[in-house]
Amino acid sequence: MAKKLVEKHQLTAIDIDRIIEMAWEDRTPFDAISFQFGLSEAEVIALMKSEMKLSNWKKWRSRVQGRSTKHRALRDDEVIRFKSRMQKPSGNRIVKRKGR
Repeated sequence: MAKKLVEKHQLTAIDIDRIIEMAWEDRTPFDAISFQFGLSEAEVIALMKSEMKLSNWKKWRSRVQGRSTKHRALRDDEVIRFKSRMQKPSGNRIVKRKGR
């Protein structure tokens, strides 16, 4: 399934890494991933499952299920941003981090 997703959405290794990073971030909703990469929530879940060890995927899955910050419909109306603080406002580039 993940191979089909990569081909369908023409994802690069860098895109996949960014999607995984966004999926792990508590305040980044699935809508933001959909907006930037065109993947639905179900596709993100399938991608995460294929890219992670099963134990880590289960931890991630239990963490995001029902989390109000990951689902825009459950989010407080006052929260309007969905970009990571590490993300530049001009697209999907990550600001260089010290120590990496």
